[in-house]
Amino acid sequence: MEKPPNAAPKWEGKATAKLLRPTASAVWPLVADFFSLHKFLPTIDTCVKVDGAAEDGLVRHCAASGDERWCRERLTGIDPAGRRLSYEVVDSNMGFKRYESTVRVVAAMDGGDGGGCEIEWSFVADPVEGLSCEDLAKYVAVGLKGMARNMERELEAEFN
Repeated sequence: MEKPPNAAPKWEGKATAKLLRPTASAVWPLVADFFSLHKFLPTIDTCVKVDGAAEDGLVRHCAASGDERWCRERLTGIDPAGRRLSYEVVDSNMGFKRYESTVRVVAAMDGGDGGGCEIEWSFVADPVEGLSCEDLAKYVAVGLKGMARNMERELEAEFN
């Protein structure tokens, strides 16, 4: 299918972070808790439920203290068997018109769940004024690496 002649380009990106010891089964509950993002993502200080009662349709408010950035994100899908969570930005003061994201936890490449996993964070967005797609992809990649480190620490603390 051809793009309409005046269609704005979409930004797409994906970042991955490896966790060496925690299994995908151990990491998934941390990712699946839609309201715990502030516990792991270094750039977020607040993540609270603001709306919704069913899994699809839950809305969270995320904010970074100090610089007054915030967004509201709606859970659009969760697949525990596939260890996949999807959400979209519904409102923000960061210039997003459309931003959709999927976070997925993948077991170690040996096919088992004996140790190690990867978190994949992919996005599709409309262009954001004042940013480039590369800027957004770098922000996601850096945030994900910090999130993976924090999850490893959390899970190590539970086992020690």
